[in-house]
Amino acid sequence: MENILELLASPAAWAALVTLIVMEVVLGIDNLIFISILSNKLPEEQRRKARRIGISLALVMRLALLTMIAWIVGLTAPVFDLGIVGPLSHGEPAFETQFSWRDLILLAGGLFLMWKATTEIHHSVDSDAHDTGDLLDKKKLVSMTFTAAIVQILLLDIVFSIDSILTAVGMTEHVEIMYVAVVVAVTVMLFAADPLANFINRNPTVVMLALGFLLMIGMVLIAEAFGAHVPKGYIYTAMAFSAAVEGLNIWSRRAKDRKAARASGEAP
Repeated sequence: MENILELLASPAAWAALVTLIVMEVVLGIDNLIFISILSNKLPEEQRRKARRIGISLALVMRLALLTMIAWIVGLTAPVFDLGIVGPLSHGEPAFETQFSWRDLILLAGGLFLMWKATTEIHHSVDSDAHDTGDLLDKKKLVSMTFTAAIVQILLLDIVFSIDSILTAVGMTEHVEIMYVAVVVAVTVMLFAADPLANFINRNPTVVMLALGFLLMIGMVLIAEAFGAHVPKGYIYTAMAFSAAVEGLNIWSRRAKDRKAARASGEAP
């Protein structure tokens, strides 16, 4: 109790909390985009339920991992090394093949994201894609589709949760601050899930943009698994710029549609 009161009276602790909340919300965007795209593959009456379950699993996963911080930190210890090192860049190797359990989890998550995004892009551009027997094909049984969606959300929740908790560990040593930041960030995800998913569902071009984001995130996870550090600021700045451009495109299309509707209404 005394420790909590000390934290409440510490400006540094409040600054760390605000910073960590912002970081956790930003990191949660990746998780939220994936959940939104996947839940939109389900029948409309099941989408909200899938999003709630997916985000709840993300919260449970993060809180469970916070109780095992020592184990989480241990995931960064090298497990094996293939002995391959990339050329030096700014005094550091461009990549390396010394893998920890964290690296292997990021590698698996990155490959899964790239596979999933590529599959969904193929379905979007190929009119015959729905006959390929994909696991999330709407022609399959609804129960099987819902289960597949939840399993895939759970797998990505594990990857994003480990990345999220390791970020929290690197920013503060106070577990109490980590708990509050995680709960606040996941609560924001919970409120943002439905509006984001509905917006993506209403705008087909946004779906393609979001799938492009998932491809990029998958490549970043793979790069980090090989020890290549990619500044997250660059990634999220690129995502924000692309989203802003797409927002202008949507605005322009709607303005043209309104103008066309008025012109057709005025025509004799």
